[in-house]
Amino acid sequence: MLGLDQLTKALVSRLMEVGQYYPSDDWPLRLHYVTNTGAAFGILRDQTAFLIVTSVIGIAAIVYYWRSQHQPWPVALALGMMLGGAAGNLLDRIRLGHVVDFLSFPHYPSFNVADSSIVVAFVLLIGYQLLWGERQREKVAEVAGRDDPGADG
Repeated sequence: MLGLDQLTKALVSRLMEVGQYYPSDDWPLRLHYVTNTGAAFGILRDQTAFLIVTSVIGIAAIVYYWRSQHQPWPVALALGMMLGGAAGNLLDRIRLGHVVDFLSFPHYPSFNVADSSIVVAFVLLIGYQLLWGERQREKVAEVAGRDDPGADG
């Protein structure tokens, strides 16, 4: 994700002017090159140092959680997507002082591949927890009960 994010941002930055849209208004998804000095939806505008620090903390937390125990593949995939997205936007903040956004739906703030990766990862995690999380907890409890000789009473 990190490579795709940085490649798309570099292409947009080279081929478009800030503020430019492509193609015309009648397309539901357009390219709209904007820069964002804030976080999602433009909140915390011009708080670059704070956003860098919180990004580093978030990345460290993702890596710690990822390495702390064996993760089922959907969770590992989602954590990797979050890590790539957070790293992509962090690189922009460090190198440029802002994040490059360029994907635009009508009546919605522009975003980028890193943002999309983070959102898809959260949806994947929520879906995994809703569909398989309870079954996994039951399996762990069952295995733990078999391993504990005092669990039978």
